[in-house]
Amino acid sequence: METRLTDRERVVLETIRESPLPLGSWNMVDLLARKGIEVSASTVGRMLNRLEKRGCLSKNNVNQGRTITAKGTALLERIQQQRSLQPLSERLGEAINTNVLDRYLKVLEARKVIEGATVRLAAENITETELRKLERIVTRREQSHHRNESVMPHDIAFHSLIAAASRNEVLSLLYQTIAAQGQQSRRFEYIRKQVGAPYLNSNRNILNALKKRDATLAEKLIKRHLDTLISDVKKYWHTFLD
Repeated sequence: METRLTDRERVVLETIRESPLPLGSWNMVDLLARKGIEVSASTVGRMLNRLEKRGCLSKNNVNQGRTITAKGTALLERIQQQRSLQPLSERLGEAINTNVLDRYLKVLEARKVIEGATVRLAAENITETELRKLERIVTRREQSHHRNESVMPHDIAFHSLIAAASRNEVLSLLYQTIAAQGQQSRRFEYIRKQVGAPYLNSNRNILNALKKRDATLAEKLIKRHLDTLISDVKKYWHTFLD
């Protein structure tokens, strides 16, 4: 869902959502003024028309006032979620230093060893039910990316399921121990965004290798994926901390 709105458009939507009755341009001028936004009725009218064309508002046939639609409500909720994550993003940036990055590089190197082994075993032992679960996880990840949402939960679910599918409890436990390290994955996501790293489709490629039961290819792909993450961490280090 498209989430880009101007601040004024967002306030207009919020104001209409708060109102028990449909609102028109003249009503909005007064209500916006109370919120410190001085605009003309014609300007408000243009904003209302744009929001209506986007499906965020619907027009009342009786008095031509607008009410918010389900799409408009969902859009406001999504914007609020994104705004609530901004302070977290700022804290993540402040918390990343050379000690943190050094630890992450060591974690990634350990993941190469552990996940290289788990994915090889998974290629041999994974069930059709687990493959279908991985397919759903990868699809949800792609959908989240297109909606500009975090893909972190899907990444953790993807790698955790592969570890479980290895049928090696020790390797699975080792992966879970690494994955459980606080905000590790969210910080990786933040770091990749800061260095302008492109979207990775590694999970889809790894899934396809598992479907073919190709252990060698699956291991090669997962190690290449982790090498890319290592490169991104090093780039962040040299760009922002050197």
